[in-house]
Amino acid sequence: MDAAIVQMGLVEDDTIQLDAAALELAALDHPAVDLEPYVALLTTITEHVAALADEAPTASAQAAVLSAVLTREFGFSGDRDHYDDPDNADLIRVIDRRRGMPISLAILYVAAARRVGWSAEVLNTPGHVLAQIGAPTSPVLIDPFNDGQEMSQAGLSALLAGMLGAGTVPRADHVAAMANRDVLVRLLINQATRAERAGNAARALVLFARMTTIAPSNPHVWWEHARLSLMNGDVAAARASLGAMLETTRDTATRVRIAAALDSLAGTS
Repeated sequence: MDAAIVQMGLVEDDTIQLDAAALELAALDHPAVDLEPYVALLTTITEHVAALADEAPTASAQAAVLSAVLTREFGFSGDRDHYDDPDNADLIRVIDRRRGMPISLAILYVAAARRVGWSAEVLNTPGHVLAQIGAPTSPVLIDPFNDGQEMSQAGLSALLAGMLGAGTVPRADHVAAMANRDVLVRLLINQATRAERAGNAARALVLFARMTTIAPSNPHVWWEHARLSLMNGDVAAARASLGAMLETTRDTATRVRIAAALDSLAGTS
C-alpha cells in the first residue's frame, strides 16, 4: 500500500484534508498520473473562493460563493446521465470530467470552504450526501450534486421520503456530520458496491483493503473485507480481518457475532 495511504490511517482525523486524501486514493488506480495539475486546480479553486470571501459574511452567502465558483466557473455538477459510473467516485476522473456523485462533489465543496476558514461538513444523509456550510448555530444545507443549491427543510423531507419511505421525519442522525475518515470510506464504499454489483468481487476486496488501511478502527470495513476474502477463498485473510475487527469493537452483540464467525472458520483452510 502507498505510504501516503498508510499514513492516512495513522494521523488524527482532523488533520486529513478531504480533497487531497481523495486524490491520493484515486491515484492508486492511476499510477502513471501526475497529481500536480490536480493539486494546482484545487489551489486555484480555493483562490477563487478566497477572492470572494469578504462578500460572504453569512452561511447562505458562503454557499452561494461555493456554487458560483465550483459550478459556474469550473463546471462541476452531478452526473445525472451516468450516475452509477465508477468514475463518479474517483476524484481524478471527477476533476477530468467535471462530473461526480454527491459524495465526491461534497468533498470538493467542503474542502474549498475549509481552506478559506469557513465551517463546513459532509453530512451522512441517507442515499444522497449533502453538505453543511456555516457554524452549527446557523448553518445552511446544500446539495453539491445539484450545483450547490440550498436545501430547504421541505426539500430535505422530500429527499428522505424518497430514500427511506413516505412519512419519514428528518432526524438529527440524518444530517450528522461525518468524520473525515468516514467520508473517505463512504466514497470507497460507493465504488466497492458498484464493483460487486457488476460481478467484480476482486475489485471490491481491493477497495475494502484500502478502507481497512485508512480507517482501521471501523468494524464494518473489516467485516466486509472478511466476507469478500471468504468469497475469494482466502480463509486466513478472513480470520485476520475478523480478528482485527474484534480488536476494534467493544459492542457486545458485535463481538458475539465475530466470535461465532471465527468459530465457524475453525479448522477451515
